[in-house]
Amino acid sequence: MLKAIALASLLLPASKLCADTFTEKVEPILAEHCYDCHGEDKQKSKLRLDTPAGIVLGGDSGEPLMIAHDSAASYIIRRVISEDKEQRMPPKGQGLTKEETAILRQWIDDGGNFPAGSETASEITTDHWSFQPVVRPPVPIANDPFIANEVDSFVLAKLRESKLEPSSSADRPTLIRRLYMVMHGMPPTPEEVSTFVNDTSSDAWEQLVARVLESPRYGERWGRHWLDVARYADSNGFETNRERKTAYHYRDWVIQAFNDDKPYDEFIKDQLAGDALGADAATGFLVAGPYDIVKSPDPNLTAMQRQDELADMINTTGTAFLGLTLGCARCHNHKFDPVLQKDYYSMQAVFAGVQYADRPLPRPEDPATADRLAELTQSLEVKKTTLDALKLKAARQSDQPADLQRPAVDPRENVETFAATAARFVRFTIRATSSSEPCIDELEVYDTGGANIALAESGAKPTVSGTLPGYEAHKLEHINDGRTGNARSWISNTSGTGWVQIEFAQTSAIQKIIWSRDREGQFADRVATDYQIEASLDGKAWTTIADSVGRAPFRGVSDPNAFLAVLSEAEATQARALIDETARLQEQINDLKNGPTAWAGSFSQPGPTYRLYRGDHTQPREQVAPDALTVLGSLGLAMEEPEQNRRVQLAEWIASKDNPLTPRVMVNRIWHYIFGTGIAETPSDLGGNGVAPTHPDLINWLADEFMRSGWSVKHMQELILLSSTFQQSSAPRTDAAAVDAGSRLLWRFPPRRLEAEAIRDSILAVSGALNLTGGGPGFYLQDVEVENVMHYFPKEKFGPAEFRRMVYLFKIRQEQDSVFGSFDCPDGNQVIPKRSRSNTPLQALNLYNSSFVLQQAEILAQRLASEPSDAAKVTRAFELAFSREPDDFEQQASQEMITAEGIESFCRAMFNTSEFLFVF
Repeated sequence: MLKAIALASLLLPASKLCADTFTEKVEPILAEHCYDCHGEDKQKSKLRLDTPAGIVLGGDSGEPLMIAHDSAASYIIRRVISEDKEQRMPPKGQGLTKEETAILRQWIDDGGNFPAGSETASEITTDHWSFQPVVRPPVPIANDPFIANEVDSFVLAKLRESKLEPSSSADRPTLIRRLYMVMHGMPPTPEEVSTFVNDTSSDAWEQLVARVLESPRYGERWGRHWLDVARYADSNGFETNRERKTAYHYRDWVIQAFNDDKPYDEFIKDQLAGDALGADAATGFLVAGPYDIVKSPDPNLTAMQRQDELADMINTTGTAFLGLTLGCARCHNHKFDPVLQKDYYSMQAVFAGVQYADRPLPRPEDPATADRLAELTQSLEVKKTTLDALKLKAARQSDQPADLQRPAVDPRENVETFAATAARFVRFTIRATSSSEPCIDELEVYDTGGANIALAESGAKPTVSGTLPGYEAHKLEHINDGRTGNARSWISNTSGTGWVQIEFAQTSAIQKIIWSRDREGQFADRVATDYQIEASLDGKAWTTIADSVGRAPFRGVSDPNAFLAVLSEAEATQARALIDETARLQEQINDLKNGPTAWAGSFSQPGPTYRLYRGDHTQPREQVAPDALTVLGSLGLAMEEPEQNRRVQLAEWIASKDNPLTPRVMVNRIWHYIFGTGIAETPSDLGGNGVAPTHPDLINWLADEFMRSGWSVKHMQELILLSSTFQQSSAPRTDAAAVDAGSRLLWRFPPRRLEAEAIRDSILAVSGALNLTGGGPGFYLQDVEVENVMHYFPKEKFGPAEFRRMVYLFKIRQEQDSVFGSFDCPDGNQVIPKRSRSNTPLQALNLYNSSFVLQQAEILAQRLASEPSDAAKVTRAFELAFSREPDDFEQQASQEMITAEGIESFCRAMFNTSEFLFVF
């Protein structure tokens, strides 16, 4: 039995008066009338709300029943006096009398105390199988001819419980085709089949499995599976459905991770906090879902959108890694699993700083690059110093008053330099602006080593005098998120004044500050024209390090090169050369520092997160700290924990060997994709509403083996592929089907239809047209009409660019490929833990009459043209498509069809056979 303790933080120490009141008066009222918070039948209620622990934990709504000393704000009082039949407690009968209600009110207003020694901490417990510690069970059967490894022992034991026996092994052509279709999503070549069939070595199967796992085709196949789980697509969805031109970096990272057999615990951590772990593209997982770019001027609608965005991250993290439907706790405690509403919002606090956005990826550094960067940076500083000296000389030679030795503030960028100063805090105080409330898009503070230590990702924490409410683009966290421009800026809530303060992660020596209104140069209003910048070690004693004294008056956006007119011709020529050289050097530095841009999210320090009553953002309750699931422990993080560390700690918790959910979920997914159905049939829900495992000891043994192997996905796949269970024939047996029609006990290999991607890829492989170019921007199967609202139209003509594997398709949300979309392709709007397998007339029509299939049939016919006879053509076609030779009947029927209908019709028929479309 697992248990975790939710502390009763709202309760006061017991007193005898209140103790007597509770025991003699309050407890009987609660026992009679208050049994849950959703009006369920009293006899069915699983919550006892007449106990101290029950009062603290509350009902299914997630609301604590009472707030000590405040009966008016206490949930239980609101429910018992409600006139709404749906809300009133109890739901049946006359309800509480006035005297009983008064007793409850008085007890709460007096402090709501319990008898001395009462258990005021509530235990969250569960006996559900998936939450129990992973314990390696004993192997049930050791000696039997069927057993190749431990997997077979567990399968055989379960079969014999039902008085069943396994099937015989499949023949070698069937085995190699099955292996390739399951692990690569494409058939083997005839040459690969021949090599395996004629291999007489005792470890021929083991060698073949090893080769298949080492092929780059493996990562493409299994990467596609994971992209279903991660709800990946290359457009935003919603009404505008704009393209995400850089989302493919995450897709490529996933494929490479599988090919490299990245340990699964690292695979998890990288996707949640890769920006801290050197795997920046991996955080594309967090923002892979749909995103509505159309924002409302109504703050309430914007807040609702943001809640939905965070819900997508929480839900996907829960289903993908934990096998739990955490979204069910958004409005109340989970109905089936030990997940509190508080847990949901604690998880929300973890992701609250994640924004949907592109982000530059760092370029991998090497010693030569580092040396070159240092050289360029030093040269840039020298040239900037010389250029600044010429600007200062021009200012002194102009007709400005003698005390104005500095140019006016520039909306685009202002650099403040000063002697190195030790500081833990910097405060920027604005005393006047060009207009309205002041706006700053980014405040950068550089130490003596040239690092911007004000970034949120470096642990710096901003505070401000106030923020203009209701605007998603203008928020506190934008002040130090590393992104510039009006769309990511802060605006004060007071006209003409305001202050920003940044606390660094540690005391540092600083010597330069850069700030701007809009680094992109589109806005020149709200500019700070009178300001003071101060530094402090303790946040109490402040020293001025820069201010606006001596600046020329601000007159709007000016020509940054106007100073050249004041200089002599020789000096102006020198200055122009310096301007060009500094721009060129900065571009070179940026090229060396920055890699490509990827849709991988941006991060900034979030504000407080509150539990929301019934999930309503307008009804916040208590503030919650970033945390995990109470039933499995706590992260122990502070309310103001740095944003990045929130995700790092959650990732560590999910990927810990102490978390019993994580290994079970992944080994069940592996089993699902190999056999078509998981040991537990609901791969993304191992909770109370999911389907129980058919082989509970097997899933526990596999979970333990997974962790012992160093979280190696390939090790687990190899173990399953080498088992006799996988190598069984798929032929039906009447005796077994009468007991287990769905083959859930694995008395045979369960045959199944291939997914859309595997069908398309196999057609291209068999025709010989397959383009194996991997990675990079995806190919389109739609023509795009670019407007504010994007329009997509299915292509009718295809060439080599469209003959790549379907995992590299530029996946448009809400749109489907006109041919293979009918084969239950996900549309990218939600997590797809397992594909449905429908059977519709449209599928048959598309496979027989579509321009793509007609084209591929023609290409296959051209491939067969070099064969010397129709018989040879038929044999080669069967070897390519089915990994075997035709029997006599098939040979004769095929030749007759070629004679009557032509070779292209024969090729088209091959693509439409069950043997081609299924894995047996």
